[in-house]
Order: sequence, then structure tokens, then C-alpha cells
Amino acid sequence: MEKIFVTLTGTQYYHGKEFFEAGMKVKLIKDPDNEYDKEAIIVELPGLGLLGHIANSPKTVIGESISAGRLYDKIGQEAFAKVKYVLPTGVLLKVCKKSLL
Repeated sequence: MEKIFVTLTGTQYYHGKEFFEAGMKVKLIKDPDNEYDKEAIIVELPGLGLLGHIANSPKTVIGESISAGRLYDKIGQEAFAKVKYVLPTGVLLKVCKKSLL
């Protein structure tokens, strides 16, 4: 099974990204009630809450990571990912293999 990378975006609206470190585990949760994007996936950190969303636009997806729309049907209601890189344009996450359907 290939590795799946996604981009965490929108961190500036929540807690920022300065505290992220490679290897941190985050929770991905489908958000079908999102009024702007029916394939929205939120990213949370237990104890801290909402960190941002998985990028779903060609303008916000970094490198070879996939969009939220492409990930949506590959996971259940919840999944987990680990921080791979913290970049000026966003945070790159690697989806945990056990989270994939």
C-alpha cells in the first residue's frame, strides 16, 4: 500500500503551527455537515481541539499530497495521521496505514 500524504491548512485561524513537531499524532474527522465543503475533514489534537482542515483546493495542497476529496472515501469517520513536515505554506501529514479502509 502506498504512503498517503495530506496538507493541514488553516492553522492560522486556530492555534497556529509553531508548536507542531515531526512525529506528532493528530486525529482526522470527517465533517459532512460543513456548509462550504461536503468532503471536509477536520484535524484535531486531543486536549487542544480543532487545528485546521485537510486542504481540498489545488491552491492549498502541498507537493504530492492528496486533497480531502481524494482522501474522504479512503478512511472511516475518523482516522489518524502523523506530522511529517512543518512548512511555511502548511503542515504535511502522513496518514497512518491502519486508518485506511
